[in-house]
Amino acid sequence: MGKMGSIFISMLLLISGCSLFEKENLQPKGQQEDEAIVWQPEIEIVAERLRVPWAINQVNQIFYVSERTGSIVKIDNGKMERQTVELKKPLAKAAEAGLLGFVLDPNFPSNQKAFAYYTYENGQGQFNRVIMLHQEGNKWTEESILLDSIPSAAYHHGGRLKIGPDGKLYITTGDATVPESAQDVKSLNGKILRMNLDGSIPRDNPFENSYVYSYGHRNPQGLVWLGDILYASEHGQSAHDEINRIKPGANYGWPVIEGTETKAGMETPLFQSGEETWAPSGIAADNRKLYAAALRGNAVREFNIESLTTSPVITGLGRIRDVYTDGEYLYFVSNNTDGRGNPDENDDKLYRVLLNDLK
Repeated sequence: MGKMGSIFISMLLLISGCSLFEKENLQPKGQQEDEAIVWQPEIEIVAERLRVPWAINQVNQIFYVSERTGSIVKIDNGKMERQTVELKKPLAKAAEAGLLGFVLDPNFPSNQKAFAYYTYENGQGQFNRVIMLHQEGNKWTEESILLDSIPSAAYHHGGRLKIGPDGKLYITTGDATVPESAQDVKSLNGKILRMNLDGSIPRDNPFENSYVYSYGHRNPQGLVWLGDILYASEHGQSAHDEINRIKPGANYGWPVIEGTETKAGMETPLFQSGEETWAPSGIAADNRKLYAAALRGNAVREFNIESLTTSPVITGLGRIRDVYTDGEYLYFVSNNTDGRGNPDENDDKLYRVLLNDLK
């Protein structure tokens, strides 16, 4: 395929018994007919008609994708099943709220358990909680609450869950539109939190008897490790989005500093977007490179840790919420049905592209 050719997208066994569709020339979202189309690698659609997808998980070649509207979608060899999630509290309807982070337990094939992060309301206000889910058949049930009453608001929920190489559960929380909470180590807002899988506080956390692992964050939405080094993505206030290398107990500056600003005792980002807006969400890693989903940026961006350079590698598909790698493919989900995108009748979609085609 020539480097100035059209974007070629093929369907991947989405309909049972159907082989790959013939490649089609598709117009990128927002692309005018008379505008030049930038070359991209060959992209395949794995599933479509998702409803505001948020987190991608894979086990034994089966995908489980959380939807902000309150479902888990199972995708097995091209067959899609939307599974119900029974929660103890109704999902909040605030902007950006709902069923957000979702990660399978390391022993999921045997125990059918997973962890989730969702937003709810009660008589005292709106909150986020971290729970354990149990799958039985095509239904997931809230089994136990691991952490509750994380203050919430219309925006800045954080919400990403990941299990680290140390076997601990990491959780991102936003400042819930109260910037000063990010600097308060006694607050759960504007933080990256760390817990044991049973919900208890690890003894080696940097602050005694506290879930707080790092602080001074505005709205972090991505976590990934390269080796034993943790990286996080974060939404800036007005542009100045960040990719940070996370150190236990470190202060990442919000709202005191942002972008290239410095202050003693505070960390500056490894990458920052300057006056451009990426709105980075989920991130993945492969071979000394990070790949970040960009919502406002409408792209998957590559970040080279060695050269400290960044560029978009996938564009034209609208808002991107999460990314995932299996060593061979990069998977990503569009998020055009979240109320801020321009969806078509088949959005949202789970895509994949060969990692070698991005090099």
